[in-house]
Amino acid sequence: MTRDPAASPQPFGSVRSLLDAVGQPPIVSDALLIDQDMIDRYAQVTLDTQWIHVDRVRAQAESPYGDTIAHGFLALSLLTHWQTSCIAFPGAAMLLNYGFDKVRFTAPVVSGARVAASFALAEVVETGAGAARCTWKVAIQAEGTPRPSVHADWLIMVRYENP
Repeated sequence: MTRDPAASPQPFGSVRSLLDAVGQPPIVSDALLIDQDMIDRYAQVTLDTQWIHVDRVRAQAESPYGDTIAHGFLALSLLTHWQTSCIAFPGAAMLLNYGFDKVRFTAPVVSGARVAASFALAEVVETGAGAARCTWKVAIQAEGTPRPSVHADWLIMVRYENP
């Protein structure tokens, strides 16, 4: 999963443009380094200081991954960042995180990994004039790994200023 760093975000300026994108190939985000400092700060904020995330010496000795790993929820919480690196909604009056229908943590993100997300638009339901609920099939994957770390069905509400 790689992205051309010079690529502009894919614009979706209307409900029609979203409907036309259903079933198209995934849009891939820029990669982001998830390092130990980010993992430690996330652990402090969430009060989740399990050793597999924050104790590098112990993780290198005892973890099957050979190092600390990012919290699954840390990777999930970065979706908005990744989405804005590759998708734009010009003319939208509002974007709203509506939740998830499915989330699976399928592989670890080892500290120091560069990680990106891919977004495939699976469904668009018109909810009113110029408004829609979108379901994005998301995969979060560290560079050089054989499979994604997270699979999710992410729902986003969008309302455009001028339907």
